[in-house]
Amino acid sequence: MPSVKITPFKKVLIANRGEIALRVIRTLKEMGIASVAIYSEADRSSLHVRMADEAVCIGPSRSADSYLNIDAIITAAKITGADAVHPGYGFLSENADFARAVTAAGMTFIGPSAQAIEMLGVKSKAREMAVKGGVAVTPGSNGVVGKNYREVAQKIGYPIMIKASLGGGGKGMRACMEEKDLERMMNSGRVVLTDGREPRRIAFLH
Repeated sequence: MPSVKITPFKKVLIANRGEIALRVIRTLKEMGIASVAIYSEADRSSLHVRMADEAVCIGPSRSADSYLNIDAIITAAKITGADAVHPGYGFLSENADFARAVTAAGMTFIGPSAQAIEMLGVKSKAREMAVKGGVAVTPGSNGVVGKNYREVAQKIGYPIMIKASLGGGGKGMRACMEEKDLERMMNSGRVVLTDGREPRRIAFLH
């Protein structure tokens, strides 16, 4: 079997802030790898900015204009000479376009491939793939429910979990204990995600 040459990173940009950025920075220091922090104007004095070897301001305080600004983050990585980007969690960590942009810019995205993120981003599709792959799953709807959601819920049996097909971290997830609460919980499941997407399609889990 041919040997695989592993080239260590020399500099990593952390596309996040706060505690997760601090954890990555500490680990990079232990590994002897240079770190680059990004920050919004509101986070200029944050600890992760002071701890990193380099720091780049990527925009105003609004997250949509800074920590969710793919072009600004890629530019920061390029001008600092980073050879990899660590997304942390939240923000752009589950954004396939971001992962794709990082690799297209010639850097390594420390995380799943863009294809994997897309495949697992829609929860109903992820469940479908798990079933096809023989993975044990909890009882639930076969994909996204439609106007027949009452009948589907009755067939599964209460209590049920109402889950938006998009989103992570529990966004759009609601527990419905009894049938009388189903209508209200279905409506409350339609939340707007932090990256602007609105999870209109709903799936059920028991």
